Amino acid sequence: MTGVPRSILLLSAVTLVPFLWGAASYLSGALGSWGSQVLGPRFIGPYVQLFFGAVMLSFHSGILWGFCAKHREGVPALAYVFAAVPAAWAFLMTGNGPVSASLNLLIGFAGLLVLDMAFQNWDLTPRWWLRLRVPVTLVTCACLAVSAFL
Repeated sequence: MTGVPRSILLLSAVTLVPFLWGAASYLSGALGSWGSQVLGPRFIGPYVQLFFGAVMLSFHSGILWGFCAKHREGVPALAYVFAAVPAAWAFLMTGNGPVSASLNLLIGFAGLLVLDMAFQNWDLTPRWWLRLRVPVTLVTCACLAVSAFL
């Protein structure tokens, strides 16, 4: 990913671990059983994905808000409203069981990518932002799809 700072690339890769682990421990009964015994049931399958996914959507609301605040002048007022949407979505849409919550988080991350594109279009993000966000979002959504659809 040309132009993405290494530290940000590494941290973004680390944020994929709970999603990848959640999908793997959901698909493999043996891995899920081991994870439940060693880490506890909250840290396997869709449960780790749901908790961490809600945290990450909220975190990204803060990132988008930060992009707005950094520019101070000429930021569309709607950008501030849109910056709050991922956190509100996570809060409102993850309480109806693991399948529904997984699907809603998947939709939330897909929507976040649309917001990332809008913020890039408004010239609020670093130039490399979408080169980072597209693959990270695709992996995140694929992992959430395991819990939502399988």
